[in-house]
Amino acid sequence: MVARVWSLMRFLIKGSVAGGAVYLVYDQELLGSSDKSQAALKKAGEVVPPAMYQFSHYVCQQTGLQIPQLPAPPKIHFPIRDSWNAGIITVMSALSVAPSKACEYSKEGWEYVKARTK
Repeated sequence: MVARVWSLMRFLIKGSVAGGAVYLVYDQELLGSSDKSQAALKKAGEVVPPAMYQFSHYVCQQTGLQIPQLPAPPKIHFPIRDSWNAGIITVMSALSVAPSKACEYSKEGWEYVKARTK
């Protein structure tokens, strides 16, 4: 009986976390245009570190534990939009030449097999 209650509680907790994540993505319009997504990512980068510091400070006060101060994460500027577009261009160019390359490689393979069988 206790095991069933515990498994139900785990399911409800996981479901609420997943539902909260879906709501947060929808509320912050992360599935919209890339400009909105980049703005939300920048906003999260500004908000999350202070929130984590406040939370760890609260946990230290409540439990009496001493958590060592972590060094600040390095500042990395990585333009997601440029990388996304470069990746899409690379994949599309590879797909566009795939039929001709397949024909070329099959001809080379056929010539190789013919040369080996003689």
